[in-house]
Parts: sequence; C-alpha cells; structure tokens
Amino acid sequence: MNPAPASLPKEAYRLTKIIFTLGPASADEKMLEQLILAGVDVCRLNMAHADHAWTRNMIQRVRAVCARTGRHIALLMDVKGPEIRTGDLAAPVELAVDQLIDLLPQPGESEHRILAVSVNYPGLGQDVPVGSTILVDSGLIRLEVVATTPARVRCRVVVAGRLGNRRHINLPGIKVRLPALTAKDRADVALGVAEGIDFFALSFVREADDIDILRRCLTEQGSTARIIAKIEDQSAIANLDEIIAAADAVMVARGDLGIEVPMEELPLIQKRAVDACIRLRKPVIVATHLLESMIQSPVPTRAEVSDIASAVWSTADAIMLSGETTTGRYPLECVQFMKRVAGRIEGSVTKGYNTALPLKTHKDRLLRSAITLAQEIGESGVVVFTRSGLLPQTLSALRATRCPIYAFTDNPHAFRHLLLVWGVEPFLMDFAPQPEETIRGAFAYLLRRGWVQPGDWLVVVTNVLAGEQTIDTIQLRPVE
Repeated sequence: MNPAPASLPKEAYRLTKIIFTLGPASADEKMLEQLILAGVDVCRLNMAHADHAWTRNMIQRVRAVCARTGRHIALLMDVKGPEIRTGDLAAPVELAVDQLIDLLPQPGESEHRILAVSVNYPGLGQDVPVGSTILVDSGLIRLEVVATTPARVRCRVVVAGRLGNRRHINLPGIKVRLPALTAKDRADVALGVAEGIDFFALSFVREADDIDILRRCLTEQGSTARIIAKIEDQSAIANLDEIIAAADAVMVARGDLGIEVPMEELPLIQKRAVDACIRLRKPVIVATHLLESMIQSPVPTRAEVSDIASAVWSTADAIMLSGETTTGRYPLECVQFMKRVAGRIEGSVTKGYNTALPLKTHKDRLLRSAITLAQEIGESGVVVFTRSGLLPQTLSALRATRCPIYAFTDNPHAFRHLLLVWGVEPFLMDFAPQPEETIRGAFAYLLRRGWVQPGDWLVVVTNVLAGEQTIDTIQLRPVE
C-alpha cells in the first residue's frame, strides 16, 4: 500500500482542522473537489435535514472525489437526537406581548379562545414549573409558564414574534426525560455503520450515560467509529467532565447552547470545554456561526474573523462550517477564509508546548522529550508510528507549536480518526516486517511529497527489540 495522504504538501500545513457540512451548496462534484483540494479535513452529514437515499449517494460521491484527487477526508454523521418542537399550524401566527398561549403535550383543544399549539413531548406538563421560561424558534419567542397540567402548559408571551410550523423549543435549566436516541436516530446510525462512517456526533447529550447508549449501539453493529458529544444545554455543562471522559471527542455547539445559557457565559463555557478536552486528550470542535454572514456575503465580518482567531488561539482541534457550506452562496470562500485566519494566527505563535498537560507515564514523558528536541532543532518534526492513534493524540495534547506531527499507520480507521486531531498529519501506509524498512519508507514518502527536504532532521518515536524486550526510543535522523 502506498502511503495515502490526508493533506497537501508542507506549505499548506495547518494545526487546526476544518470541518464543512455537506448540502446543496457543496454537493456538486466540482465544488466538492475544490473544497477537498482547498484543505477541508472532515465532511459532516447533518441527519436533521437528510434522508437515507441522499446520504448514501453523498457518501459515495465524497469517496469518489477523494479517490480521484488523491486526498482523503473523514466522514462525520451528525445524529439529530431528541428534539422538542411545536406542531403544525393552519397559518403562521403573530404573537403579541402578554398574550396567552397553550402548549398541548397531549391531544386537546383550545380554551376560552386561547391559541393552542401542540408539542411533540408528552412530558412537558410534568417537567416545566410555573414561572419557568420556554424559548421558541432559537429564542426569538420567549414564553413564561403561568399554569400547568399534564395535558396543558399555559404561557404568557414575554417576547413576541411570528410563530410558524414545527418551531424548535428550548427549556433552559429544565431536565427533560427524553431518550438519548430516537427511532430515527437508530435507523440513521445503522445506515452510517453500513456505509463506514468515521464519526457519529450525538445531539443534546445530557450525561455520560447518553454516550454509553450510542457506544453500545455501535458495538453491537461492529463499528469502530468515534463518538462526538455535542454540548448544547445546561445539563451537559453541569456534567461536562464526565461527558468528555465518556466520549471520544466533543463539539461545542454554540447554536442551541447560546439559547440555553446567558450569552455572556458562552465564551467561558467554550474555553472551559476546550481546556478540559485538551487535558483529557480528546479532540474538541468549535461550531456554529463562525462565518454566518458569509451565507450571503462574499466576505466575513470583522467579529467573525476575531471569533475564528479566538478558537485557533485556544488550540481547539477543529472549527466547523454549517449553513455556510450547506445553503450559503460562498462555500469555497468560507474554507479559504478559515485557512487564511488559522494560518495567520498559528504563524504568529512562538515555539512552545502545553506544560500543564498531566504526564501520567514514562511514555508520556518520552513524547514530551521528542517534541522538545524537534522544537530546539528547528525546521524539524516528529515522526510516529501507530495502530491505535493514541501516541499521536498524546503528542497533539502537548500542543507543540512549530512542530509537525507526522503519524504513519497501517490502520484505515486510525488514519481517518486522526484527521480530526490538532497538529497531526496522518498517512496510511503498510508497515514492513522490519522497523528500519518502515522508517525509511516513511522518510521517502515525506521527501517525495515535499513535506521535508534533504538535510532536514526528524525526530522518530519508535521501539526497538533488545533481546526479547521491547524498548521505546527517540531517534534523531537526517533526511537523505
């Protein structure tokens, strides 16, 4: 097997990974090819807006374009999860301040000419106390609960707006009794497993048990896909450390999260999540509204540029595009702007590494020594060989700047999982029977593809046999 590249030559090296969401604006083969060659690392499929036929077709299309371009990206399926929504109306209704409205979690009729709207969550009447807040349509409409029965939740309109069909409901601070996976989610997961999806993002994770439910579902179907926990409500924030420990990665989904918590808390939560994920050696994604204005505009706002810069400075593993590449007018330009901002910020950071990372084993300390040596040499990098991906993840968690991590693996699953990891350039390559042959093959590939030049020095993390004992080593080797 010739080494399969995940990325472009060294001049395009980027620490922060880019995820784009597939949709009408990006599904065309020509646009897909442009996005892949522009440097996206992961393609997200949002199952809230996709049927199975479209999903299968898109997975095949992405893989075909990857094969044609010779550049491979990972696939992420975003599972819709349990949602609370209003029902259908005969026509949109303009709500007025102080107007009363009844939300009906069970079949019923309006009373005393009060507008009645069905809700798809039967337990709403038991869960929301009088005085609590109900947010509708991304928080554009705010309701205050004034009375409840199991069949009826009477509310007063606090912030008015136009209520349409099937609007999303948020219940800030309320612990709801919804399943982690709906019947639709399980069907979508089965499709994803059959198609070899690399990552599953689970929406509205509230506790670690939600992750365990999806984990069992994947294990039963023989999938090695990684699970990304989406942090979207106050329950997730309260259980953040336990959720991170149970998941393989985390997404700070700032859309619903920004509705559930006061806006001024959002940057603090984002920083807390990023820091915790780095400490626990789990990839973390910053998502939603990074380039929202570019859905219509060919250039971003100054605030959006600063937002991306902040995520890059925090060393989040990945930044994500949603509506910008699904329905936006400028999907390619969005990716290019992300690359420009990330490259500029990363290039401004001096050499260093994460000295606060807990090092639990001697192997951890050896990896720290490897990145310190590479940084002191300058114009160097660390070459590591892995089957599980764990060594590159530890190297990544050290957040060593100006020190590329070249991770070679013979495991296709590990190769694609490493596409999400900060600072790691993964390559898929058969390992030779002799370690020395494998190392030479890796060096030859890096040289052939322009990642290194003759005369460069690389730090190699590998193990050697000393009699019957395997010894971990660091080697300093020239590129010839």
